[in-house]
Amino acid sequence: MSEINLSQSEADALIQMEKHKVDNRKWSFPSNGIVTIPLISANKREDFILDIRRARIDMLKGTYQNRARQIVTLVRLDFGAKPHRNPDGNMVTSPHIHIYREGFGHKWAEPINKNHFSKTNDIWQMLQDFMKFCNITKPPVIERGLF
Repeated sequence: MSEINLSQSEADALIQMEKHKVDNRKWSFPSNGIVTIPLISANKREDFILDIRRARIDMLKGTYQNRARQIVTLVRLDFGAKPHRNPDGNMVTSPHIHIYREGFGHKWAEPINKNHFSKTNDIWQMLQDFMKFCNITKPPVIERGLF
């Protein structure tokens, strides 16, 4: 798959751009596996994707990801995972967040900010906080399910 490199200002603008659900479809919060949900900008000029991934065995391990232009990861939240090693060698424990960085894409991680993510032991609340962090102002309808 080819790679698209964005300038930091382009990436920041895409992250801050208001994002909406594309329709009223109901999505199931995955008990395992991945759900890929399309989103669109308020002006309908940019397409985005919200990925929700849950591990098959460890139900408290997963990833929430917001992509633009099909393949550019803008923001990714990893939880229940091993520590992440940044390009400079520093380790970041889980949960951690990856925010697009020019020249590195999503290779850098940082600890999550408790001001943005209120309950790091509640994966449902982390999804709500993640959508808010990514400026998904009209979120998709996601049914929580049993897990």
